[in-house]
Amino acid sequence: MSFSFSLISKDEKTGARLGRLATSHAATDTPAFMPVGTRAVVKTLSAADVKEIGYNLILANAYHLYLRPGNEFMETCGGLHKFMNWPGSILTDSGGFQVFSLAKLRKINDEGTLFQSHIDGSEHLFTPELSIKTQESLGSDIIMCFDDVRGYPVSEAEASEACRRTTLWAKRCLLAKKKVDPALFGIVQGSMYENLRKASAESLTALGFDGYAVGGLSVGEPQELMAEMISVTTPLLPEHSPRYLMGVGKPQDILDGVARGIDIFDCVLPTRNARNGTLFTRTGTINIRNSRYRNDSSPVDSECCCSLCRDYSRAYLRHLFSEREILGLRLATIHNLTFYREMMEGIRLAIKNDQFGFFKKVFLARMEDSDD
Repeated sequence: MSFSFSLISKDEKTGARLGRLATSHAATDTPAFMPVGTRAVVKTLSAADVKEIGYNLILANAYHLYLRPGNEFMETCGGLHKFMNWPGSILTDSGGFQVFSLAKLRKINDEGTLFQSHIDGSEHLFTPELSIKTQESLGSDIIMCFDDVRGYPVSEAEASEACRRTTLWAKRCLLAKKKVDPALFGIVQGSMYENLRKASAESLTALGFDGYAVGGLSVGEPQELMAEMISVTTPLLPEHSPRYLMGVGKPQDILDGVARGIDIFDCVLPTRNARNGTLFTRTGTINIRNSRYRNDSSPVDSECCCSLCRDYSRAYLRHLFSEREILGLRLATIHNLTFYREMMEGIRLAIKNDQFGFFKKVFLARMEDSDD
């Protein structure tokens, strides 16, 4: 297997970890943030753009690519790397969350999830075996177990049933995996119940996956409760395996996750916010659509080195958004992903120097000044 993860060091004052994740395509220093390329594209950017910004690892999704363009096509075209001309590593989500959040109608039992496509209403039975087959046909470097995701709030009985089924499906995913190369991660569920989180983590680690994800969070629960569930879960995961917090991407949540031993993050937030005109800066977020930026000749962030901040003003970006010019979406996306890349670089340097706690405090204090 070409996948490996090395735990390099830990911040002695917190639980923050410094590591390196490697696949046959690329190596990624952790803690790391993955841009989301759900449908084989990070919206508004080419693969070359994403690479130039400084990323070696992106996320795509089995559910969406199973529906379009489909497993058979992906195999005949040589896999996702060739299809989207991406030279780095790819992690694919299993489709569990998308079935939960997007399917028009769905019925879940131990066999799998019967759902109607959100695209055309066609009926599909998505099983652990089909999820693994789809991800292997994509040629992913890291694949995820198919899991039973529930929203918030949910009863303990329902959450317990989802945990039982997630473990059952995880065992079937292990058996269904045919290719050696992709690493397979298990997903810890349990909603907001400490006892269920512990039971889920224990049952999955006993199966011996290549890495472990904390799933079922950022589904409407308070931030404090999410942090509590991460704190409960991560100490139960193997020390020398990568830990992935799924779908969580606010800067504060990333910093809180790093402090609790998380290594990998993904979220649509930086790219979606960019397309809506919200940009991250070191002194807070700004909504470039606001009239206050009409004649603002300063860069979006004077400390940023991206092409937007280097070559254009806030006034010009606001003009692009006002005129609905596609260039505005592209420049804003480049900026937000650059912000996240530089944030993760700062996090890693702080961990290396045993200064993560100080870095987190200063970083969040500076970001308090945000547009409404």
